[in-house]
Amino acid sequence: MSLIEIRKRSLNVETIYHEGGPPAPTPLKLAAACAVVRNPYAGRYEPDLMPFMAELRTLGTLLATELVELLGRDKVEVYSKAAIVGVNGELEHGAVWHEAGGWAMREVLGEPKAIVPSSKAVASAGYRLMVPLHYIHAAYVRSHYNSMEIGIQDAPRPNEILFALLMGTGGRVHARLGGLTKEKVSVHDGQR
Repeated sequence: MSLIEIRKRSLNVETIYHEGGPPAPTPLKLAAACAVVRNPYAGRYEPDLMPFMAELRTLGTLLATELVELLGRDKVEVYSKAAIVGVNGELEHGAVWHEAGGWAMREVLGEPKAIVPSSKAVASAGYRLMVPLHYIHAAYVRSHYNSMEIGIQDAPRPNEILFALLMGTGGRVHARLGGLTKEKVSVHDGQR
């Protein structure tokens, strides 16, 4: 029997034309694909979370593929992942998404080097979570530090987890604070 039971999914897209300055030549798109699943360990302590983490790779692939099909694989420049665990669960139930969601995005995007940032919380239904985003090939590209809010009004219920993957097509539309630019990434170690 599968450990993954999806109650609902959502796909949210933001299109940013400007932030008060001149309109961007190409609007920035940020997207979040979410899935609300039953928490198989809600209300009890489970010492071995590895089977759940392994099975979540399929969900990660589904969400990552949806985002890439929406935005275009060659246009994705930022990414992240997140989990909101219902109050009958524990933070570690959301931490399983670090490997599963991160692995899926790397696989679908062709193995980008930078760490996949993340955010997670234990919370009640309707909780909104700010999720950090950054450049997929190097963590120190300052122009691409951004965030996006995720959440679903009726999720997660106490025995559920909301898992999310996020991707976007570029840095902030009016980025002008210097630092390493994506064109000058040279080390290719995921840092610089």
